[in-house]
Amino acid sequence: MLELLHIENIAIIERADILFGRGFNALTGETGAGKSIVIDALGAVLGQRTSRELIRTGAEKAFVSATFSAVPADLPGLAENGFTPEEDGTLLLQRELYGDGKNVCRVGGRPVMVAQLKRIGASLLNIHGQHDGQQLLDEEQHLVYLDRFGRVENELAAYCTRYDVMKETRRAIDALKMDEAEKARRVDMLHHQIGELERADLQEGEEETLLARRNILRNGEKFISAISEADACLNGGDEGLGAVSAIKEAEDALRSLRSLGDEFITLSERLEALRCEAYDLAETIRDKKDEYDFSPQELDAVESRCDQLYRLKKKYGSSVEEMLAYLEKSREELDRIEYADDRAQQLEQTLKKQEKAAREAAQALSDRRHTAAKELEERISRELRELDMPKLRFAIHFQEKDMGEDGVDAVAFLMSANVGEALRPIQKIASGGELSRIMLALKNVLAEQDSVMTMVFDEVDTGVSGRAAQRVAEKLAKLSRTRQVLCVTHLPQLAAMADTHFGVEKGEENGRTLTKVVALDRAARRGEIARLSGGDHPSETMLLGAEELLCAAENFKNQLL
Repeated sequence: MLELLHIENIAIIERADILFGRGFNALTGETGAGKSIVIDALGAVLGQRTSRELIRTGAEKAFVSATFSAVPADLPGLAENGFTPEEDGTLLLQRELYGDGKNVCRVGGRPVMVAQLKRIGASLLNIHGQHDGQQLLDEEQHLVYLDRFGRVENELAAYCTRYDVMKETRRAIDALKMDEAEKARRVDMLHHQIGELERADLQEGEEETLLARRNILRNGEKFISAISEADACLNGGDEGLGAVSAIKEAEDALRSLRSLGDEFITLSERLEALRCEAYDLAETIRDKKDEYDFSPQELDAVESRCDQLYRLKKKYGSSVEEMLAYLEKSREELDRIEYADDRAQQLEQTLKKQEKAAREAAQALSDRRHTAAKELEERISRELRELDMPKLRFAIHFQEKDMGEDGVDAVAFLMSANVGEALRPIQKIASGGELSRIMLALKNVLAEQDSVMTMVFDEVDTGVSGRAAQRVAEKLAKLSRTRQVLCVTHLPQLAAMADTHFGVEKGEENGRTLTKVVALDRAARRGEIARLSGGDHPSETMLLGAEELLCAAENFKNQLL
């Protein structure tokens, strides 16, 4: 559960340490005092999207930390990211927000990405905002809620696998369909391109070899002159002996001095090595001289081939390898077009089998949803009776649709608030208070399947008052026996039911607006509940009424033990 929330420079909260207790925690205060800022701070430390506007004016950064206790080592998001809670089960989440948009997040003191923080935070605490009830107005969300309750992950995954295979086959069939005139034009074009590339007789690596040869041919005279001069210098010519012979003579001259010491032996060996290297080099140059035979005809042929490759590259690719790949691709396309009818017939047969398999999976998914819908209807109706809506009828309506990414079911939540009235879509007839209570009922049912131990309700009582408010308070009190509940509220019934009550107060200090979060004792709670009921200056009668509410709440909670 959430033990401590530490806040620095979040909006109008300069600094706050909130020690939450077990069970039901309530936060109350004047409108605009900063209650929702506490929720925003919680969202920030859980990895939710934030705005730089959240940073207090004049501050360089904002900081939030949350300490959780009794965190299991197998909590989703921990082990997979290499984290473990402390030996006593404590886990610390931290987040720093900077004005330039930079974030620094830590789990257990170790840096993490925001996405990792969000994954871990979602397993520790759920925040249900004051606008969540509006999600019930979106029918697309109804199927999401039903699937979550029914735990249809396996059936949905099996269906999606078959549906994706079927969709890929449909895409392949569509690709084979082509207008006959367009097909004829494309076939003629492919025949022309394939013929042109086949006549070119392209060879891998050919272009590099041609360019190197062309460079030599263009510099033929220079090449012959340089090679001949180097050959004469090394091997000798009409004017005398070359360098190889001279080195040989020097080697012979020093050989007679080898007996005079190691120094002369070394010199002799160096001359021998030099003579061997010079001889090898001279032979290589002579071979080069004999190897190359230059002719204007060869240069013309190489230039012509290079020009041919240049023209082909402008149409089919930037290299010989790319042109060969284009040739192979064109051959494959031509085969597909020429045999498209046969291929299409084969795919149509395959598609029928795949559609049958997908429909079977869709039916299995739909059956699971129908079973879950009946149970969800019963559970929601039971919850609504406890929330003082005994006559409200809730139903889940199915309508078949074309196969899509999520199956063949279109789902809508229906309700009838009055006896004798027909069931109609929630978004058309539900009031604000009814939406709030239906959403609370849905959240309670879904929460039973979650491992999250802390639930936060931000003004879940919107549009609720009187006896209905009392039932909402009792429902949250029951929920708080198995989970930690944090609730921002304006209703005295909910505030009285809390096990721990915080007052959120806004004031001024040194010309700046400040918000403080204070844990209230019994006397302060009585005054705050009286204020919620009657305004800033409660009478003695209002205070007595507040005390009566507190006593009634204590009696109710004692019955839950």
